[in-house]
Amino acid sequence: MKILVINSGSSSIKYQLFDMASKEVMTSGLIERIGLENSRVVHRLYNGGKKREVAKEISVPNHEKGLRIIADLLVDPEHGAITHTSEVDAVGHRVVHGGEHFSATTLIDAEVLKAIRRLIPLAPLHNPPNLEGIEVAMKIFPQARQVAVFDTAFHQTMPPEAYRYAVPNNFYTEHGVRVYGFHGTSHRYVARMAAEYLGKPLEEMNLITAHLGNGASITAIRNGKSVDTSMGFSPLPGLVMGTRSGDIDPAVIFYMAKGVGMSMDEIDTVLNKKSGLLGLAGSSDLRDILKKNEEGNPDAALALALYTYRIKKYIGAYLAVLGQVDALVFTAGVGENSPHIRWHACEGLSHLGISLDREKNEAKIKGITEIHNTESPISVLVIPTNEELEIALQTKALIETAKPL
Repeated sequence: MKILVINSGSSSIKYQLFDMASKEVMTSGLIERIGLENSRVVHRLYNGGKKREVAKEISVPNHEKGLRIIADLLVDPEHGAITHTSEVDAVGHRVVHGGEHFSATTLIDAEVLKAIRRLIPLAPLHNPPNLEGIEVAMKIFPQARQVAVFDTAFHQTMPPEAYRYAVPNNFYTEHGVRVYGFHGTSHRYVARMAAEYLGKPLEEMNLITAHLGNGASITAIRNGKSVDTSMGFSPLPGLVMGTRSGDIDPAVIFYMAKGVGMSMDEIDTVLNKKSGLLGLAGSSDLRDILKKNEEGNPDAALALALYTYRIKKYIGAYLAVLGQVDALVFTAGVGENSPHIRWHACEGLSHLGISLDREKNEAKIKGITEIHNTESPISVLVIPTNEELEIALQTKALIETAKPL
């Protein structure tokens, strides 16, 4: 079985073609700057452990043109991995927001398309390009089953006390104002991998999973199911991120509007695109901030302290929520690659059962890696995330149980 995974953004398309017999990537690539001059295409073919790459600038005016370029590359005699697009059995689509409507991976039909469209007000930046990617893929791969994997679905198991806000009920019942959570595909993947690594059924595992990238979130998992998560109605709250503020007193927004005279659009831009590490230390790239910190920059030192303090607060909160915890998992770009962040986020938590081994934490991460010391009752793992593989696995599982076309 061959499954194409598509992540369609507002001006980009990421893709991977999987051979599900071996769970290996056959081809992968990226088209960026869609709709702009000098669009860029990068396509990689993996063959027997060897990688062949082609990169070029080409006009890509819209997503349909982009997906047609991808289809041509998949069957290209020199750089493709298949001879005809009909060899693609299914297309798995990342869809950011499924609202309360979707709590699981779903076969796409006309009704599902309508539901995703109705959810656009909850994710105006993400759901429209996700939807466009689906509609175009249905044209280009008409023989393939089209499957939606929702970022929010994993968090639909949260109890009401975790997902409701203390605002008048009609905001929830009429307008859907509640915690939805995001990064669900990543949290689900690393939870499953942690369970396999520790040799225990996921349904019996209590985990805290920290997805730390430019966007960051942390999730409490009880018996394999999400029971709380740091992102909320939107991806803005929770941990400090590359350009997002994370948790903030809502009254600050009123002050920015009334006291500073900013418009709502300006406030939105500041909190989502100019805050976080960028706002504190002038860069959204943690590597830059770590370097500035080594040079004695006080803004960088504060940014790192605030960043790790917020993670530590959530770890403590989720230890309280879960009671007994099997493992704390770090994943994504920062979580996988920054010993500094992992160490300071866990520093001082030994009395709660989390204690790192400095040497293990500093070592190069290869695959799933233990970084706790021998006295730590709670395992601390670094697990590289693979959201594309998780989408492919969920797509495969669904179409194997679905009725044939």
